Amino acid sequence: MSIVLEAKHINKYFKKPLLFHVLKDINFTIKKGEFTSIMGKSGCGKSTLLYILSTMDTDYEGELFLNNQLVSNQSRQHLSYLRNKHIGFVFQFHYLLSEFSVLENVMLPAKKLAEKSIEEIEHNAMQKLKILNIDHLAKKRASQVSGGEKQRIAIARALINNPSIIMGDEPTGNLDSYNSQNVFNIFKQLSNEQDLSLLVVTHDEDFANKTDRIIQMGDGKIIT
Repeated sequence: MSIVLEAKHINKYFKKPLLFHVLKDINFTIKKGEFTSIMGKSGCGKSTLLYILSTMDTDYEGELFLNNQLVSNQSRQHLSYLRNKHIGFVFQFHYLLSEFSVLENVMLPAKKLAEKSIEEIEHNAMQKLKILNIDHLAKKRASQVSGGEKQRIAIARALINNPSIIMGDEPTGNLDSYNSQNVFNIFKQLSNEQDLSLLVVTHDEDFANKTDRIIQMGDGKIIT
């Protein structure tokens, strides 16, 4: 089975106000189609790790591979391209542009990537909305839909460039149990049916216990 993401000997230091070793020799791999959650107490380094894995933070020691290609020490421009093409993001807050329509929000990362025509992008965006059963909302403004729907729109947006991996930072943190379950079911379906890899930082034990694997962190290290 192919490996989508690999971290080798990742170390991270905060330099100010004092030198602090925040991530300590992190090693793990994420396989294609694997649905993994990262858990641990607040302050253990989960979100710091996710920022490094997502290529947004480049100030670390060690090596990061995406689809078996080394991404450490690449230029910001190249990383921005890789991130947009290969990584989909779902955060606790959906970060939708409220004055844009649902469809326009989903199209944005594909427009930024600029590898397809606007017609193709619009068609693909509608396909993603259909997969998530929210194509009927396409023309609505993002400000006019419910919280649970907003998070589904954010997932559709994360999928638009057919990424290799979806990364989530507390994607159910703002949702009630019904909508949390919905998001989990969508992720599980993407993992099973589309062989998509998912890596989700969460505090939600019910959510984590249903994923394929839990990476438990403590004090900047992987415990299990």
